[in-house]
Amino acid sequence: MKKLDLLARLLYHFLHELLLMAMLTGADLLAKLKGMGDASKSDLVRAAGYVSTKKDGSERLNFTAFYEALLEAKGVNLGEGSSRSPKRPGRHLSYATKVQFNGNLMVGKAYTSLLGLEPGDEFEIKISRHQIQLVPLPEAVQADQTLQPQA
Repeated sequence: MKKLDLLARLLYHFLHELLLMAMLTGADLLAKLKGMGDASKSDLVRAAGYVSTKKDGSERLNFTAFYEALLEAKGVNLGEGSSRSPKRPGRHLSYATKVQFNGNLMVGKAYTSLLGLEPGDEFEIKISRHQIQLVPLPEAVQADQTLQPQA
């Protein structure tokens, strides 16, 4: 009986590995999902072949790989900026910010580094309709202001 259980387990793992190699992409993935109707998200991931086996033998659904393949199948090119890009790890700049609870507007170090800004650099704040612009003050103006006594 134990040999039969072992054989069944080996066959199961072999078939699972075959399914991993058959992860659907592109038009095949879209066609499969379209035919599944109101299936659960887990069932969609399973049917598309985005399943692997953990060391303990339990099933792991690879949602991230599934959703990346689905986006690419729908024409959204993740390119080099995808979460799995080995060339550029870490967070990506969003070029957006929000007003904090105390009214401050934060521009992070990643942005100031891109412009080569240093601590102490000064800016003129220009406000126009629905915009705030930060315009660097010329170095001569900055130097004059630092020499003036504080009132």
